[in-house]
Amino acid sequence: MKAAHASPVVVLVGLDVRLVLGLVVGLVLGIVLAACGRVAPQAPLVEPCALGSLVPGVVEPDAKVVVVPVKKRAFEAAHGGPEAIRPLIAARLRGWPRRRLVDAAHLPSTDRAFVERLARDTWRGLDALVDREHGLPIDHVRFGDASLAPTDAEIGDYTNVTNVGLYLAAVAAAHDLGLVTRAQAIDRITRILDTLDRLERHAGFFFNYYDTTTLERTSNLLSFVDSAWLTAGLVVARGAFPELHARASRLIDEQDYAFFYDPSLGQMWHGYYVHRAAYSRYHYGILYAESRLGSLLAIGKDDVPEAHWFRMARTLPASCDWQAGTPHERRPKTVLGYRVMGGWYEWEDRRFVPSWGGSMFEALMPRLFVDEARLAPGSLGPNGVIHTEVQRRFARERLGYPVWGLSPAATPAGGYQEYGARPLGVAGYGAGAIAPYAAALALVATPDAALENLRALATRHRVYGDYGFYDAFEPASGRVAYAYLALDQGMTFLAAADYLTDGALRARFAADPIMERVRPLLAAEQFFG
Repeated sequence: MKAAHASPVVVLVGLDVRLVLGLVVGLVLGIVLAACGRVAPQAPLVEPCALGSLVPGVVEPDAKVVVVPVKKRAFEAAHGGPEAIRPLIAARLRGWPRRRLVDAAHLPSTDRAFVERLARDTWRGLDALVDREHGLPIDHVRFGDASLAPTDAEIGDYTNVTNVGLYLAAVAAAHDLGLVTRAQAIDRITRILDTLDRLERHAGFFFNYYDTTTLERTSNLLSFVDSAWLTAGLVVARGAFPELHARASRLIDEQDYAFFYDPSLGQMWHGYYVHRAAYSRYHYGILYAESRLGSLLAIGKDDVPEAHWFRMARTLPASCDWQAGTPHERRPKTVLGYRVMGGWYEWEDRRFVPSWGGSMFEALMPRLFVDEARLAPGSLGPNGVIHTEVQRRFARERLGYPVWGLSPAATPAGGYQEYGARPLGVAGYGAGAIAPYAAALALVATPDAALENLRALATRHRVYGDYGFYDAFEPASGRVAYAYLALDQGMTFLAAADYLTDGALRARFAADPIMERVRPLLAAEQFFG
């Protein structure tokens, strides 16, 4: 099971971006000179697709290389194998769910009380499914069809650095809500910081996965986007607890995001593979993706130039004929002195700048930390609201679903799948299961519609358990993925906490010096003007 949602890995066969820019500039100059009568008018050139042909479903070979946790394998062998150690792993956790389902009739009737219950139950699960010794959240648990017993459960006793970052932020939010005392919050964060100091790193960055029992790394990858979520959690921790400011700041300062920056394209590499001493084949080239928070942090830390923000695509040329939608008004514009191609896509009567896959987490996960409605009122702010509205209408009007929230999630049959509202993405994921965490994310964009949807999920379908919503519900079959994922539960909890505290975490995040430096950048652009 994957720990962190990510844009799909694809093969991009195409033209050098600098060549494309040269062709565009040449085209513009040719039109201007023709208008002045200095050259004969020519038929307009077709703007080439800088990404070339899209070949979906191709995974980087380096991503398939297995890192064997030697100590963990020895531990398993000494106790009878992976299945035999499940009770031992469960015993290392702070808690375990006691009931499979909660009777929807017992959930509160008022909106605020309902969200308070959701936050409390979700926090209990987040805090329970943590290794007591090392303080790290485990990646997931998945239960059998009828049993909650650890012997029948799949326990993902490894973690991803995104899980850790969201858990750090969740501890601060739990303190804001009075779910933990200040002493308890500081103890939890201190334990994590102590463990982080013990983990193997490279160039100041943490590896993408670690075993939570032995603390061995289980990945060769240093991931840009996952590292950014850890940095975000550290920023929240140092803002919420001054006692921890120095320790959190040290880790933040040691992560120089210039490491991931490709100056030839002005974009961030997906990651770096240490076993091959080489970067990923791919870049984060779409602005409206979950990776935009990492870009803001990198710019705010002064690790990469401000120009990076404008080297990411808002739209793609129409010649990228594999894309799900058609770009409108795609033309050059100038923002803060930088030239960037603008434009938008349309679905029914709504205009929007697309994400890659059209999923809810791409659109709204950064909004858990960044108050885009206030800081980017002409661009990211309204775009998130529109993405949420289209998600709702697409699920109801086109798919005939009674509930909505399409985003990568666990599947009822086992495993993990990427889902999205295809019109919202340039590539566009397919539809399928509904993820309650995606419904909860909508609290930061369209709270009234989100609450109606969350209530429908809880009352009409058997998806609410001891630790809050399970990971996914499949409307076509009625089946449920009875799993709790640290990442998805973290997003649910932070969205609920934002609603209940009137954005306290986002206000604290905005006050950090890193974010203060990028405020002008966020405020300057108009997507639809």
